[in-house]
Amino acid sequence: MSDQLSYKGNNQILCYYANVTNLVQVVRIGNIPNWYFERVMFPGQRLMFEAAAEAVLEVHTGVVPSAILSDKIPCYVLRVIEEVSSEFELVMTEERLAVLAG
Repeated sequence: MSDQLSYKGNNQILCYYANVTNLVQVVRIGNIPNWYFERVMFPGQRLMFEAAAEAVLEVHTGVVPSAILSDKIPCYVLRVIEEVSSEFELVMTEERLAVLAG
């Protein structure tokens, strides 16, 4: 059984979240009407998921009965940016290195 209902919006984005704590977290999205997403995240676990750009990921940390809402992260902040480079873009010019270093 899936804990995610179908969302028919066309503004879906690919998102990434990692539990970098040493505690169990429950992450959920509840601000999108007619759509629900929730996962248990163990320490060190990583998650990629699709969500509406306006979705907000709630991070609850601790044991489930007394978990504390520890963060709210807009999903656009968690967006995965895929970049395709040509062979020529991989070569850094001196001018570009100066800008990056500067």
